[in-house]
Amino acid sequence: MPVTVVLTSDFDHLSEVAADLLVERIQRGVATRARFTLGLATGDTPTGVYKWLAKAANAGEFDASLVTSFNLDEYVGLPGGNAQARVLHPQSYGFFMIQELFGLLRTKFATTHVPWGCLIDQPALIAELAAYPQDWTELGTGRGRSIVIDPGTSSPLLRWVRAEVLDAYRATVDAAGGIDLQIIGAGGRGHVAFHESGIPFGDSGMLLVRLDDTTVADAVADGHFATEADSPRYAISMGAELVYQARTVVLLAHGPRKATPVAASLLEEVSDAVPISFGRRYADAGGELLYVLDTAAAAGLRPHLQELADRGVVIDDRSHQRASRAVAELTFHRDPQRRALG
Repeated sequence: MPVTVVLTSDFDHLSEVAADLLVERIQRGVATRARFTLGLATGDTPTGVYKWLAKAANAGEFDASLVTSFNLDEYVGLPGGNAQARVLHPQSYGFFMIQELFGLLRTKFATTHVPWGCLIDQPALIAELAAYPQDWTELGTGRGRSIVIDPGTSSPLLRWVRAEVLDAYRATVDAAGGIDLQIIGAGGRGHVAFHESGIPFGDSGMLLVRLDDTTVADAVADGHFATEADSPRYAISMGAELVYQARTVVLLAHGPRKATPVAASLLEEVSDAVPISFGRRYADAGGELLYVLDTAAAAGLRPHLQELADRGVVIDDRSHQRASRAVAELTFHRDPQRRALG
């Protein structure tokens, strides 16, 4: 199936267009199977989409109770003395999803899933990796590495992480029938979720990732954590192999920082140096891949639109349009009897 690139004007327009694409596919899936499995991403880019999606659900455009969701990733090592404190940390991805989508829905999704990184105590993980160096392998050519735990490890903690955190999450996705539509963003180095640049594509279902030093520093610079000591050093993440098993993948990209990796993913050779480039293999194998880009994120593609079209990429240029309403203007009315985020 060809890749489709939808060009939009700005963040508000991107959000509205992408949400319309999602709602259309959810409606179609619910009509045929009375259920839909939605893959979700965190970060600034999808926040506008989630507001439009909640608005559509609350207006009755689809039945949210028939939707099951799976998030891409979660930190390991958030500040907090136990799993509950880490889940409720304001930088946890579970907390993010409550703020940005789940808490806006009048009718809740049937089930929501976020990878279980908050169950892992980071100091204990670091100590166990140091104590059992023969029981795991580090993969990757960049500074972010995938930690592959030997299934026969003699470490109870490492064995539990592999079986009950990594393998179990993938099994939960499989038990739900796979993901119908997966939303992803484009990382600044072309990474998808925490599948960092240089981590191989092979056997990249669910990953335990030691984070790139730049990722840690950026989290502090962006104000997410006060110091690098507070910033998590590990994460649990879907890898490219699992991400691109969804029946549809929608890549969202906003702003000039995304222009280079977006262009590389479509114009250069497929390479684990730019993990989102794996989407080309996915599309060639019959997957539906849509890029929804604002003007800044599409800047690197603009000079090559004819070349892309000649390769079979469908260019849907809506950039002359504007959103009918700004994301900031969307309002939501919560039941006053419910807790603020409930």
